[in-house]
Amino acid sequence: MFLRNISKFISNYRYEQATVESLTTVKAAFLDFFGVTYRGMGEEAPIIALNTIEEIFQAKFDSNLTASIIGKEFKTDVLSAAFVNGVAAHVLELDDGHRGAQIHLGAVIFPTALAISEAYDLTGKEFLEAVIVGYEVGILLGQLVNPKHRNNGFHTTGTIGTFISGVVASKLLKLDEDQILNALGLCGTQAAGLLESDHGGSMGKVLHVGKAAYNGILSAYLARNGFTGSGTIFEGDEGFLKTMVLNGDDLDMDEFSFEDALKDIGKVRVRDIYFKKYPFCRHLHSSIDTALKLKASIGDEYNHIQNVAVKTYEIAAEHNNYCPKNIEELKQSLPYAIAISLVVGEVSVDKINQLIEFGLLENYSTVDDVNAIKNIVNGMIILSDDKLNELYPAKRPSNVIIKLDDVFRNGIFQNITFLPKGDFENPLQLRELIDKFKGLNPHYDVKKLTVIDSIEDYNMKYVVRKLNG
Repeated sequence: MFLRNISKFISNYRYEQATVESLTTVKAAFLDFFGVTYRGMGEEAPIIALNTIEEIFQAKFDSNLTASIIGKEFKTDVLSAAFVNGVAAHVLELDDGHRGAQIHLGAVIFPTALAISEAYDLTGKEFLEAVIVGYEVGILLGQLVNPKHRNNGFHTTGTIGTFISGVVASKLLKLDEDQILNALGLCGTQAAGLLESDHGGSMGKVLHVGKAAYNGILSAYLARNGFTGSGTIFEGDEGFLKTMVLNGDDLDMDEFSFEDALKDIGKVRVRDIYFKKYPFCRHLHSSIDTALKLKASIGDEYNHIQNVAVKTYEIAAEHNNYCPKNIEELKQSLPYAIAISLVVGEVSVDKINQLIEFGLLENYSTVDDVNAIKNIVNGMIILSDDKLNELYPAKRPSNVIIKLDDVFRNGIFQNITFLPKGDFENPLQLRELIDKFKGLNPHYDVKKLTVIDSIEDYNMKYVVRKLNG
C-alpha cells in the first residue's frame, strides 16, 4: 500500500537524518516565505480572507492553542492562522516551488508548520523536521502525478498541497503510522484546486493554498481523535490517481512507478526547489530574464521596437493574455511580463503597483511608460516552439526576438534562457534572498532574521514572537 509506506517514512524520520544542505535550504526557504508573506498580508485577498474568518468565527470556543497571523499583533486559532497565512504567502506570486513537481511548497508547508509549532511551543528542531518531511513527500507526489495531473486542469498546489499540509501536521502532532495513514486518506478526499481559477484571473488561486493548509491540519487533528480515512485514497480504483490523473481511463497503473518512488524516498530533494525573483507565474520567468538581457542591449530605445516574437514551450505560450483586466490576470500574462521588462527594466511588486496606478489595466493612460508597454504588447506574437517544448519540464526555455525600426539600426536582437534565475542550477544566493526581503519590506529590521540561522536552539513561540514583533 503506497500511502502506508509514506506514513512509515513520516513517522520514522528524525531531525538527525537531515543533511547540512537540506537544513540550509529550508532555512533559506523559511526566510523567503516570511518576507513574501509579511508583505503579502497587506494585499486585498488576505485582507478579505482575514475579515471573513473573523466574521464566521466570532463566537468560537475558548482555546489556549493560538497562532499568529504574520505581520499582525493578534493571534487566532490554528486553522484560521494557517489559512490566512497560506493565502498571504501565495498572493504576490513570489513563493518557492519545484520545477518537476510543478507545485508551490513553502506557501503550504510553513503556514501549517508555524501554526502548530507556535500553538504547542514545539522546538525549532521539531519544526525543521516536519518542514523537511513536507518538502520531501510533496516533491515525490508532485513528480509522480505530473505532468498529467496539471494537464487535466488541476492546480497541484491545491491538490497535492493538501497532502503536504497533512504530512507536516501529522509529524508535528506526533501521530503514529496508522493515524498518519488516516490523515492522508482524509487529505486525499479533500484535495482540490482547478487551474481555471489560476488563469481566469480570480482569487481562487490563492484560496487553494489557504484551503490546502486548512484541510491538511483538519485531517491530522481528526485522525488523531480517531476519525478514519481511506488508506487507498491515492491508488485505489476510485482514488486520486484514477480520477484526477488518469482522468477515469482504464489505464495500467503500473505506469506509476510506486516502487521506484518509495525506493527514492528520503533522498534530499529540497535542495532542488526554486526561489522566485519576479511577481509573475513561474512559467513566465525565463521570458522575463531574456527580456531583461535584451533591455540591457537596447537601453531606453524601446520606442523603436517594431515587433517582438517569443518562442517558448507550450505551457508558457498558453499564458497569452493580451488584455488583462485585473492584477490576478496580469500575473499570468506573458505579453505584459515581457513588455514591462523591456520598458522599465524592473519587475518588482512596487513597480507593478505603480504601473497599475498609472493605468496599466485601463483602456487609457497619459503615462508614457504605460503606453509604451501597451504598444509593445500590441506588436508581440507568442509561439509554441516544438524543439523548446521537447526540453520541458527539464528546462523552461524562452527565446525572445526583438525587431527594431530603421531609425535604430534596423536591427534584430535576440536571446534565449533555458532555466530562469532562482532554479537550483541558476540559484539566487542568500544575499539575493535577503535583498528580496528588504525590497518587499523596507521598514523591517532584518537583524531579527538571524534567529532563523540558529532556530534549532529555540522554541517556536519565541521564534515567531521575535520575527513577528
